[in-house]
Amino acid sequence: MPGGGAVLAATSDINRVEAPTTWKTYLMCVFASFGGIFFGYDSGYINGVTADNYFIHSVQPNTPLTRPDGVATTLTGPNQSLIVSILSAGTFFGALIAGDLADIIGRKWTIIIGCGIYIVGVILQVAQTSGIGLIVAGRLIAGFGVGFESAIVILYMSEIAPRKFRGAIVSGYQFCITIGLMLASAVDYATSKRTDRDQYRIPIAIQFVWGVILGVGLIFLPDSPRFFVKRGRVEKARIALAAVRDQPADSEFVEAELAEIIANEEYERQIIPSGSWAKGWINCFTGSLWEAKSNVRRTILGTSLQMMQQWTGVNFIFYFSSTFLASTGAVSNVFLTSFAFTIVNVGSTPISFYTIEKFGRRPLLVWGALGMLICQFLVGIIGDTVGFNHSHIVNGATRANNVSAVDAQIFFIALFIFMFAMTWGPGAWVVIGEIFPLPIRSRGVALSTASNWLWNTIITVITPYMVAPDEGNLKSNVFFIWGALCTGAFIYAYFLIPETKGLTLEQVDKMFEETTPRTSSKWKPTTTFASEMGIKEGEKLDQAVVGDVERRGSAY
Repeated sequence: MPGGGAVLAATSDINRVEAPTTWKTYLMCVFASFGGIFFGYDSGYINGVTADNYFIHSVQPNTPLTRPDGVATTLTGPNQSLIVSILSAGTFFGALIAGDLADIIGRKWTIIIGCGIYIVGVILQVAQTSGIGLIVAGRLIAGFGVGFESAIVILYMSEIAPRKFRGAIVSGYQFCITIGLMLASAVDYATSKRTDRDQYRIPIAIQFVWGVILGVGLIFLPDSPRFFVKRGRVEKARIALAAVRDQPADSEFVEAELAEIIANEEYERQIIPSGSWAKGWINCFTGSLWEAKSNVRRTILGTSLQMMQQWTGVNFIFYFSSTFLASTGAVSNVFLTSFAFTIVNVGSTPISFYTIEKFGRRPLLVWGALGMLICQFLVGIIGDTVGFNHSHIVNGATRANNVSAVDAQIFFIALFIFMFAMTWGPGAWVVIGEIFPLPIRSRGVALSTASNWLWNTIITVITPYMVAPDEGNLKSNVFFIWGALCTGAFIYAYFLIPETKGLTLEQVDKMFEETTPRTSSKWKPTTTFASEMGIKEGEKLDQAVVGDVERRGSAY
């Protein structure tokens, strides 16, 4: 056996499966969440840049920098739709590719490669001078990098984070997304008054920094011990686990947790045999639709959860709020209002660090959806009765009849963001990182993340046509659509979301076998996988079992 024949000690005590958390462990996990900054920044900077007159002129050279009547110039609906949505198209395919790559070269190296791809995309965007070609190509390539990062950072964090703080730590990823959105909004605002091409090039170029920080920093962190177990590298798994738990390699905690990971991997392999590349993907869809523990049910749960997150309509605010608010004529500074939305987003997300561990994933998603649907319907009702939908034309520009009503709409949009930021924003990412068994975990998380980006793409493509004055011109009525979709999310969360708070990833696997989503909050683990394999307290894990893990991993 590699590494000098080290042994693994099993335990039947579920409380000793994992070592106590140290600051080193916590900070190591938190750094990985930094990836959310360039995810959020890349998604957010485009909101302001697409309203910059120099960017509009560079993309549409026939559009003047200013109009004699003082009315702001705008991108055409098709150009705005393409520029905003192409990033999401890239991330969709990037996430799927990353799911395979993460099982071949490891979680952290997949993220590092994603950072490199992202940087190439940024360089292409900065080089754009005239026409739409380079900006679209750059955002597509950057999207591949973001797809790598968004899928695998969640996987990596979920696999190394301590169970007691896993929800809070993974929520930190969403917090970094909100910071990225806020930084993008601040930079957009700071450069909006410039009178040269740096008006849009500076916000684009800053993305380079985020990719370098994450890519270089991850080189010094260990890879996921669960990845090494899947590949049959037991000694490397031990070293990695000791590093992420801040324990000596021969610690009883390291021994017990590694035994549990291996025992769970053995158990799952009996149910999900390894095979070809195609078989690996097919395994994500095996089992019965009527069994909560089946792979197909978990895959549907993960992909539909991310779909529901996009259906809330939150990205309508962060992608198109500048354009939408400018069209009301009642907002004097749309950049400042959009920046205020991002501050609400940033300030609200840390609340989830406490609530997601105190109350659990399921309550946050259920009650969060209820709060969001109320806000969305109120925005739509106010707008349709006395707000933005009732307007008049002054000097060729739209002006709302009732500015106070529009202010009320802005308040409820901000309240909606508050509800999203502390519930569905982090909650969806936390749950998809916890629900998949090890043999299909990387592909399951990749499929779920790809679903997020697929629906992000669809929404960003169709939304300009829904609200553009020369297209659907829904105005505030678009919020009725988001409200109806949030209603669907509320029903979905109540019936289908399980509670995974306080469980190791292996215990989550057991929970799926023994309970249902609506009763899952009452489920408590009573045994470990290692003890179920017949290994008594303090005994060594059968060397034949370890050898089998190593042989199978080497042939993976």
